[in-house]
Amino acid sequence: MSKIYSRPRIRIPKIFISKIEDRNFKKKQTIIKFFIIMVIAFSTIKIVLDAILPIFDTLCKDKAKSIATIISNEQATVVMREHAYDELFSIEKDKDGNIVMIKSNVSPINEIISDVAIKIQNQIDEKGREDIEIALR
Repeated sequence: MSKIYSRPRIRIPKIFISKIEDRNFKKKQTIIKFFIIMVIAFSTIKIVLDAILPIFDTLCKDKAKSIATIISNEQATVVMREHAYDELFSIEKDKDGNIVMIKSNVSPINEIISDVAIKIQNQIDEKGREDIEIALR
């Protein structure tokens, strides 16, 4: 016979209780079993959630950064199509043709900044919710 089947078995002695206390003992025993099962179930759920939540949090942050980057690049491109770089800066030259000063025109720059911010916010509001999945294998 193989060694695995010839190992000694654990023998737990049975506790003998009189018949009067038998009903109460059965009830207490089922309550204790139920309580132990619930403790094991909740502790298992807590352990699994503690392991998964940091991963899920990181995935959510990465997805949000990705969406924000894509939307901001698209909207900046759309807004800059409407403007030329010549209207953002004015170049002053001297009589020899040398550049003396480059002035920035504040009002078109502020208009571009506000347009980009508004369009980004509108696009994010329209985006809604994104699904994020964790492969549990």
